[in-house]
Amino acid sequence: MLVRQIASEVTAHAHYMAISIYFRQISLDRWAELFHKQSVEEAGHAQKIMDFLIDNNIEFDLPGIPAQRTRFESALAACRSALQSEQRVSGQFQEMAVAATEEKDFRTFQFLQWFISEQVEEESKMQKLIDLIESGVNLFQIQPGLDEYDTE
Repeated sequence: MLVRQIASEVTAHAHYMAISIYFRQISLDRWAELFHKQSVEEAGHAQKIMDFLIDNNIEFDLPGIPAQRTRFESALAACRSALQSEQRVSGQFQEMAVAATEEKDFRTFQFLQWFISEQVEEESKMQKLIDLIESGVNLFQIQPGLDEYDTE
């Protein structure tokens, strides 16, 4: 399950990069920076899982990932796709935690706790961006600062 999760994290990395590209293409550079930073964070999550597997002497191959579209109907659609992605990943970590508990693999269960907490922050961050867009603000005037949404 952790090897499959590497693919999910790298896919999230690519998805956020695609959203960043979308925002750059519509001249919302601060929004693009925010999603670029998010992309880098997702790659770090994949690395964290790979390090755990290596440290536990588990051999694995890197899984492939699907291509990501860089076109969205709107800024709201882009942010909604990010929230849906985060919710999907949250469910995957939940499933892994259940499996680790059932297998009495407490080392992995404890490792997963960081990701489960992180997912609460990630979903909240995306929901706040959606709320901001849905408020009707002019996205060119109210561009999110990176510090406002930095949870690390």
